[in-house]
Amino acid sequence: MSVLRYFSVPRAYRDVKRVFVTRRKPYEIWFLLLAMALTVAIIAGFVHDSNIKRPYHEDIIYVQSWPLDRSEAEILAQQKIDAAKKAKEQAAIEKAEKERQAQFQRLDNELDAWGI
Repeated sequence: MSVLRYFSVPRAYRDVKRVFVTRRKPYEIWFLLLAMALTVAIIAGFVHDSNIKRPYHEDIIYVQSWPLDRSEAEILAQQKIDAAKKAKEQAAIEKAEKERQAQFQRLDNELDAWGI
């Protein structure tokens, strides 16, 4: 706290005024204000652009309840049904991945054509 006793707001204001106003030419002050305004505008743009509203969707997971006395045949039958569903979902995922990969490949080819 001993350092703060030497700090005085009026004295600090006079120092800042002396450095920026009396020792600077008018065009330097205008360029300083312009540089500060551009910096604030760019930072404000990034802050405004970073606010992305995400749509809310419920992620509900349903769990099946199985009786304890089900037979081995029932288990195998359900596994076959689940395997078919899983294979279908996996095929859809792979198709979407290949389409996305093709999009990136087309973009890469376009950029190569531009020399990038």
